[in-house]
Amino acid sequence: MIKDKLNLLPNEPGCYLMKNKYDEVIYDGKAKNLKNRVRSYFTGAHNIKTTKLVSEIADFFYVVTNSEQESLILELNLIKQHKPKYNIALMDDKTYPFIELNMEMKPHLNVVRKKNVTGKLFGPYPNVYSARTTASLLNKMFPMDYVDPIPNFYEAIGKKILGEDQYPYEKTIQFITRFLKGDIKEVVNAITEAMHEASEALMFEKALAFREDLKHIQTTTEKQIISLNDFKDRDFIGIAHNKESISIQILMMRQGRIVDQHKVIFSYIDDPYEEAIQYLRQYYEHYAPDELLFSLSYYKENLSDLFNVNVIQPKIGDKKKIMDMATKNARMDLENYYLLHKNKDERIQEVLDDLKTVLNIERLRIIEVFDNSQLFGTNPISAMIVVEEGQFNKNKYRKYHLKESEQDDYSGMREVIYRRYYKLLMEKQTMPDLILVDGGKGQVAAALESIHSLGLNIKVAGLKKDNRHQFEALVFDSETKIFNKHEPLYKFLAGISDEIHRFAITFHRSSRKKTMEKSLFDDIEGIGTVRKQRLLKAFKSIDAIKAASIEDITALGIPLSVAQKIKEVIK
Repeated sequence: MIKDKLNLLPNEPGCYLMKNKYDEVIYDGKAKNLKNRVRSYFTGAHNIKTTKLVSEIADFFYVVTNSEQESLILELNLIKQHKPKYNIALMDDKTYPFIELNMEMKPHLNVVRKKNVTGKLFGPYPNVYSARTTASLLNKMFPMDYVDPIPNFYEAIGKKILGEDQYPYEKTIQFITRFLKGDIKEVVNAITEAMHEASEALMFEKALAFREDLKHIQTTTEKQIISLNDFKDRDFIGIAHNKESISIQILMMRQGRIVDQHKVIFSYIDDPYEEAIQYLRQYYEHYAPDELLFSLSYYKENLSDLFNVNVIQPKIGDKKKIMDMATKNARMDLENYYLLHKNKDERIQEVLDDLKTVLNIERLRIIEVFDNSQLFGTNPISAMIVVEEGQFNKNKYRKYHLKESEQDDYSGMREVIYRRYYKLLMEKQTMPDLILVDGGKGQVAAALESIHSLGLNIKVAGLKKDNRHQFEALVFDSETKIFNKHEPLYKFLAGISDEIHRFAITFHRSSRKKTMEKSLFDDIEGIGTVRKQRLLKAFKSIDAIKAASIEDITALGIPLSVAQKIKEVIK
C-alpha cells in the first residue's frame, strides 16, 4: 500500500503525517515538494533515528498547501496537536510571532508571541528575524505621533509615499494595515528607487541595507492562509464525489490555527450531497466548533439549522482560499483512492489465482462461507457470507435458524449445507465455485456429505483456527495447509474468517435477545401476539420498556392491570 501511495504523491508543497500500526502519528514534516520529500524516506541509507522511524511507518497521509510558507506554519500546528515522538524540535510552548499594531496613544508596531493583546495582529511569521526587521522598518518609515530626535532617511521615504509632510493618523493606520495584508507595491517601489539612488551616489553600504530590507519585506509578507487572527474554532469541509464515492476532507482550525485534519471516503447510493450531510450530522452529533464552512458549489438552504452552529459559504478572502484548499485535498484523495483501488483489484486477482493453485480448481468467482453458532444448545443458527470476485457481497448474506441440531456442530453443518444447495438446485440458481466452512476436518466432512447427497461436485475447504480463535490453516482433501502470516493469501483468508465470525455472532446474539423477549412476554397473562408486536414496535427493546412509565404502556391500548404486570415481570 505504501509503495502505491508513494507513486501518487503530488509535486506540491504541503505537510505529511507518518503513522504507525496503532494509527498513531509518529512524525509530522513539511515539504516544498511532497513527492520528493516523502519518497526520500523509503530510498537510500539513513541515520539511526530515521531508519528507526521508517521501520515503524505503517501508513502516511498529507495535506497540500498553497506555498512552502504555509507548510512551515501548518507543520508547527500539527506537531503541537499530535506531539509525535520523532519530532524533537517545535515541541515547546512557543509559537511563530505576530506583528501587533498597537492602537494606544502613540501607535507603534511590536513583534509579539502572545495572543491576548489589545492591538491588531498580523501573521504569524515563521521567519522571526525578518518579522522584527520589517516591523522596525515600518516604525522608522511611519513614526506617526512619535518624533525621533535623530532624523532617518526611512522617514523621508515614508513621507514621499504618503505625500504628506505630517502623518495623518487614520491614513497611516490604513496604509500599514494594507501593507501587512500583502499590498507592498508602493513600499517596495520606493525602497527600490532609494536603493538605486544610493548606488548611483556610491553609497554602497546604504544601498546594501535597502536591498536587505526588500528581502525581509518579501519574506515577511509572503501570503499564508494557515492561520487567521480572530482565534476562532472552525472547520473547513471540502467535499468531492464521482459516480460511486464521496470524499470529505475536514481542515480543523482551533484558536485561529489549522491543527488537524479528518478525511473519509465512502460509497453512496442516492444523492451524494444528501449522504455527505448525513455523514457530517453524525460526525458533529456530540461536538461542533463555532463555525462550519462549506464550498459555494455545495449550496443548501438551512445548513445552520441542520448543524445548530453558524454555517458559512465564503465567497472571497482567506476563508475562501482555505475552503478551496480543503476541496482540492478532498478531490485529490478521491482521485488517489481510485488509482489505489485499481491496484487493489490487481492484488486481489493475484490472491485468487494463488488460491486456485492451492486448491487445484480452474474457476473462483463465487465463494460461499458458513459458520454455525449456539450457546449450550440454545438458539442454534448458521450464517453464510458471499465473496464475489474477491469482495464481500453483503446483499447476498444469509441467516439460518437450525432445526435438527441442538449441540452437534456437524449435524448443524450438514443441515445448513443441504438446505442452501437444495434450494439453489430447485430454483436453478448459480452454484458457488468454492464452499468454505468454519472448522476443521469434521466440519469439511459433514459439508461434503450433504453436497454429495445432492449429486453436486463443489470444492469444500475448512478455515481452521488456533487456540486464540484466529485463522491458522486451510483444510481440504485430507490436507492441512498452513500459511505464512505475511502472505497476501493468508491475510485474504483471515479476513474472510473474521467476517463470517462477526456476522454469525451478531446474528446469534440477536436471536438470543428475541428469544428472551418472547419468553418474558409469554409469562404475562393478557399479552398476545398483537400486544406483543405493539410493545416491541413502540419500545424496540426490553430496556426501553423497563424505562417506560405505566402511562406510556397504557397509551398503546394495553389495560392498566396488564401494564402493571409487565412492569413487575421485567423489573
